[in-house]
This record gives sequence, structure tokens and C-alpha cells, in this order.
Amino acid sequence: MTAADRSAGLPAYIAVTAAYWAFMLTDGALRMLVLLHFHTLGFSPVQLAYLFVLYEVAGVVTNLCAGWIAARFGLTMTLYAGLGLQVGALLVLAQLDPGWAIGASVIFVMAVQGASGVAKDLTKMSSKSAVKLLAPTGHAGLFRWVAVLTGSKNAVKGCGFLLGAALLALAGFKAAVLGMAAVLALILVAVVWRMPTGLPTGRKDAKFRQVFSGNSNVNWLSAARVFLFGARDVWFVVGIPIYFYAVLSDGSEAGNRAAFFTIGSFMAVWTILYGVVQGLAPRLLQADRRPAAALVSAARGWALALLGVPLLLAALVWGAGAPATWLTGTLIAGLLVFGAIFAVNSALHSYLILSFTTGARVTMDVGFYYMANAAGRLLGTLLSGLTYQWGGVALCLLTAAVLLGLSALAAGRLSAGADPEGVQA
Repeated sequence: MTAADRSAGLPAYIAVTAAYWAFMLTDGALRMLVLLHFHTLGFSPVQLAYLFVLYEVAGVVTNLCAGWIAARFGLTMTLYAGLGLQVGALLVLAQLDPGWAIGASVIFVMAVQGASGVAKDLTKMSSKSAVKLLAPTGHAGLFRWVAVLTGSKNAVKGCGFLLGAALLALAGFKAAVLGMAAVLALILVAVVWRMPTGLPTGRKDAKFRQVFSGNSNVNWLSAARVFLFGARDVWFVVGIPIYFYAVLSDGSEAGNRAAFFTIGSFMAVWTILYGVVQGLAPRLLQADRRPAAALVSAARGWALALLGVPLLLAALVWGAGAPATWLTGTLIAGLLVFGAIFAVNSALHSYLILSFTTGARVTMDVGFYYMANAAGRLLGTLLSGLTYQWGGVALCLLTAAVLLGLSALAAGRLSAGADPEGVQA
């Protein structure tokens, strides 16, 4: 794609980004709604984790196929499909009957969350692939565009966490879900009506076997991504929200509402901070002054820097024994530090996958990479419920440290020399 083509494609990039923001706002709100609503219905930590398992499994399968689907049918079609499927999932979830048995409720919500997982990853793959095709040439320009998209998305998702908790407390589960479906449906109509040209329409000769990359850098980076996101979700999905609920709620309706707002606020602030730091990552890493090879080498060091945070927090929780006010404050501060360092790791990975791939393979490699991302979230989700049930939040944090060690090992295998798009190493 020439510079003129990229400039002409800017409106398409803006439209895709706006649609992605809208989707992630509902995605964050839905996660908080489901987690807190079913916790108040008496679901155990493991049962809560089950609610999100099919969501993550769907992400693994979807990302494996989405790159090929986009290569064959075009990025606009995968974007529309993702938004439309999320609207359908929200409408179906609103039909949940609180009188159902727990087993039936778990199966129903798992199925709906699975559909939502497919929707999320179709939308994500479309947006991230658009960056490679439309961003300015050169590694600094590419890094900036990746950081803006990813950072703003996570800030919006953080607002979604707060929105979900607030809607649950003020409007109730069903009204909140139906309201989000209506808003997202309007956005889908607007995007379809006003979508400019600029994204590829697909090619009929795309083969599914091309999804699997022969580029060792893509494969090692994907492995590092699995363990990085597993290390986040092992405490983020179930452990910390339920721990904070146990500490903050006194069992009354007013106490439950206060706990909902506090947990939603923490999750929102954490995710917004994560997004802000992602947006600043090119500046923090001095991407415009460093060669691409230095950025490749930095991936291992940042994973090791992150490892120390959950290790220290786990030691503090184990040493304290019973929950205490000072411990809750320390956990919040420590996890915010984790979020800032995690954001640099995540932004660096998101740049590297686009740097390692080529324009012809972008949807395939991005799909494969986000399949690894979803596999990491699945791993973290499963471990979150199990480790919290077995050893509380301390075991969640210790497991996160182990996973970060594995991520650093995989990142250490990246080669600084390979650069298929011509970004000088």
C-alpha cells in the first residue's frame, strides 16, 4: 500500500476504531454484569470461572479461523459480523430466568458468552489488521498507531467495567443488557451506512492452512503472549473481584451496592490506566530513537520486570494471613503498578506482531497471534477459579509470577534480525 493509499484509508481506520470502542464498552460492561450478578446468586469461584470458559475457548477457535475468513471475505465483513453477533448475544442473555437451576443457568450463560467471545475476536482482528494496512511506514509510526488503538480500546473497556457495575446497581441485570444491545445495534447501523472505502475486500485464493505461520518470531511471540495474558487473568477474572467483595460487602443490599461500585471502579481504573500507559508506550520505550532490534530485545526484560510485582504481593498476602484494611490498599496499589508494567509489555507485543508479519499475511498472523492471546486468557480464567478456591488470592498471584517467568523465556527466543516489512533492525 502506497503512502497515498494509506492517507486515503484514514477514514476507514477511524470508522473501524470507533466501532471497536463501542464494542469494547459493551464487552467490559457485560463481563462485570455477569460476574457480579451471578456472584450474588451464590455461584462459587469455580462456577464463576466456568461462565467465561466458553468465551475464551470461542476466542481461540475464532482467532484461528478469523484470519482466513478476513483474507477471503474482507475486513469489513468480519467487523460487521462481530458487531451483529454481539447484539444477538445480548438479546439472548436478557432472556435468562432467575428461577432456573444453577446448572441450567451456567450452561445458558456459557453458551451466550461463547457467542460473545466469537464476536469480540472478529471485531478485534479486524481492527488490529487495519493498523498494519493503513498505518504510516516505519517502525515508530506503526508503533504509535498500534499504541493509540490498543490503549484507547482498553481505556474504553475500563469505562465499561464501571458502567456494568453501575447499571447492575441502578437498573438491574435485564434492563442493563437490553439497553446495551439497543445502543450497539444503532452503532452497527451507523457503521454499515457510513463505512468509507480503504480496507481490503478479500481474495478467493486464501487457503486455511496459511493460518499457521512458518515465521519463528511470530510463533515465539505468540507463546510469550499466552503466558503474559494468563498471568493477568489468573487474578483479574475471579480472584481479585471476589476477594474485594468478601472484604467490602457486609451482606446487606446497601453493602452489596457499595461493593459493586468499589469493585467496578477498581477494575475501571486499572483498565483505563492500562490503556493510558499503552498509548504512552512508544514514548516510554523511545521507539522513534531506538532501532527495531532493540525493541525486540526489550520484550524479555519487560516480562522479567513485571514478574516481581505479583511475587511480592503474594508474599505480603500470605504473611498477613487474614484480610486487613492496609492489605487491601496495598493490593490495589501493587496491582496498579502491575497494570502499568503489563501495559508496556502488551503494547510492545502488539507492535512486534505487526512488525514481524507482511502485508500479504497480516490477517493470518494477527489471527494466529490473537488465538494465542485468547488461549492465555482461557488458561488464566481456568486457573483463576481453581487457584482462588485452593489457596485464595495469594495463590492466584504466585501462579501469575510463574506464568510471567515462562513468558520471559519465550520472549528471549525472539530474533532481532528478521524484519519482513523493511523496518531496519
